Amino acid sequence: MALISRKIAEALANGSMVRKMFEVGRELKAKHGAEKVFDYSLGNPDPPPPPAFHEKIRELLAQNRPGLHGYMPNAGWPEVREKVAAYLSQKVPAGVPSFTPDNIVMTVGAAGALNAILKSLLDPGDEVIVLAPYFMEYAFYVDNHGGILKVAETDPSFRPDPEALLAAMGPRTRAVLVNSPNNPTGAIYTAAELRAVGEALTLGSAKTEKPIFLISDEPYRKINFTGTEAPWIFAAYPYSVMATSFSKDLSIPGERLGYAAIHPGLESLEGAGLSAALTLANRVLGSVSAPSLAQLAVCDLLEIEAGAKIYERRSALLSRELRALGYTLTPAEGTFYLFPQSPIPDDLAFVDFLRESLVLAVPGAGFGRRGYFRLSLCLDEGAIERSLPGFARARKLALARA
Repeated sequence: MALISRKIAEALANGSMVRKMFEVGRELKAKHGAEKVFDYSLGNPDPPPPPAFHEKIRELLAQNRPGLHGYMPNAGWPEVREKVAAYLSQKVPAGVPSFTPDNIVMTVGAAGALNAILKSLLDPGDEVIVLAPYFMEYAFYVDNHGGILKVAETDPSFRPDPEALLAAMGPRTRAVLVNSPNNPTGAIYTAAELRAVGEALTLGSAKTEKPIFLISDEPYRKINFTGTEAPWIFAAYPYSVMATSFSKDLSIPGERLGYAAIHPGLESLEGAGLSAALTLANRVLGSVSAPSLAQLAVCDLLEIEAGAKIYERRSALLSRELRALGYTLTPAEGTFYLFPQSPIPDDLAFVDFLRESLVLAVPGAGFGRRGYFRLSLCLDEGAIERSLPGFARARKLALARA
């Protein structure tokens, strides 16, 4: 007798490869010792949060503010939304209207923001297009709200392909979901590439009864190695919404705090209802509101990040060493991931060879791109250097048995 729903049973059977590798890692560490197993599977930030975060938490607790741990408006504390709106207004390019607190909804992480956005936009059977490779949880998020995930390929360097994107659009396309800086590739889309995506959406919207939205998932925005700020979607397309979090840039993933930012120009395009929809979605999805203490702690830390330079050093180190071992990879422009090409076409088999060598990685198949594997750089440089013999051994084994 089945005790759980068919949908959840199927999801469990086809669950996240990242989590599966995490569990494999626990077993290997118990068997061989944690110091001998090199876990590149889970993107769990390891630099400590900035001291200012802890100071702000202590300050808030010392103040004993009335209502600190109580309910607030479902969209978040008004003063927090006001500070986020002011921050974004300073950042976005000229020509984009200033943000107001009504354009901001505080959420339980970027995942909470994405689910609230999709809940607000999708009717059953509506389609959401993602660009491969893509974060594997997107399929679950879209399915949560009755949507259908469609995939458009990127070019060999993981850049958006407007023609492929346009070809994937149809009469039920409701949104295109992009992720830049990108998990798993580390690519950061240029302003010209985002404009081309926006132009494709404008053309594709002609096939639909409603405008196609551009949703951008940006929790890695501040982990950027290019020396210039990542371009903003708001300058590329008016029907746009950003989802982001503080998990990666402040190294506080356990605090589960993020926000959704709605293009300010949508109010003049009959889009004012989206803010109310996101606020209601926060409640009906069970989040109710984002964590109170975390909201008030981070609203004065919007310019700060915790580990971009650390991740940049790790990325450069591992990229250089993997190339020296014969691997092929496109350099990451940001995030804390690398996405090398598998030495053999079967990335699932190659990840098994890595596991035999006590190196844990996630196959590209989990991200919609076979023949690659993802490495999360959430381990220190000493561990990276000690892991190199494992990479060499796995490549040798794979090529010998291919």
